[in-house]
Amino acid sequence: MRYAIKTSPQLTTFEDMLQVWTAADEMEIFESAWNFDHFYPIFVEDTSGPCMEAWITLAALAQATRRIRVGCLVSGVVYRHPAVLANMISSLDIVSNGRLEIGLGAGWNDEECEAYGIELGTMTQRFDRFDECCEIITSLLTQETTNFEGSYFKLKNARNNPAGIQKPHPPICIGGGGPKRTLPNVARYAQHWNYPSSDLEGFLNRRKILYSICNEIGRDPAEIITSTHIKVHEKDMGETELNCKQFKDEGLDLAIFSIPPPHTSAILKPLAEVAERVG
Repeated sequence: MRYAIKTSPQLTTFEDMLQVWTAADEMEIFESAWNFDHFYPIFVEDTSGPCMEAWITLAALAQATRRIRVGCLVSGVVYRHPAVLANMISSLDIVSNGRLEIGLGAGWNDEECEAYGIELGTMTQRFDRFDECCEIITSLLTQETTNFEGSYFKLKNARNNPAGIQKPHPPICIGGGGPKRTLPNVARYAQHWNYPSSDLEGFLNRRKILYSICNEIGRDPAEIITSTHIKVHEKDMGETELNCKQFKDEGLDLAIFSIPPPHTSAILKPLAEVAERVG
């Protein structure tokens, strides 16, 4: 099993995140580092605290590192036009010298959307939009021009120039476990599927469904790496280690340590030791 870190840019400072990412960049056990895409802190009672924008932060952290792969887990497509996002992806792939991982999700945060006047829509609308975004982004990253006419987006001879470094495009990670809408898009477009929970039973159930969908459309499931978030229990690394071992025993490819704020690079050494013991 391989290992990564995630520092959500909420309730933290850029300096603290920078310290963690540059330290992880020097530790070969960590293959990638991730942030998230929100404007308000999530899963906390008070959402008025600081939360840095994902892509600006990611670009700065990419410039500050040299080896570790970088990504946003995940970028909510409701926040940005897919053609704009495709250009951002290619530019950051160039800036990072081919180290970018693409994270995509439909979006879900009602509070942010209501505050900013962004139409989130019903669940059906969100995933209809997501379907269009996945198709548009993939086309813009691989084709010289893209024409598209859907319910949400219309593109006419759209270009994305210059293209990124990685061919045909940086790996696409789709996050989520919805069996009817999310997993079919994973099977069609993704090279990486993130199950955003440390619930092992849920992961196994959704992976079985994903593999069934892959078989139906003629996609080799082995082409898609699997990952999940591993909660970091700073005062009980034994629980973190047990969680890693359980997922490794079930064939997980990538364990992503979700590091809570306040962020400090001191957490990396015990996490590396957990990773080395689990293997």
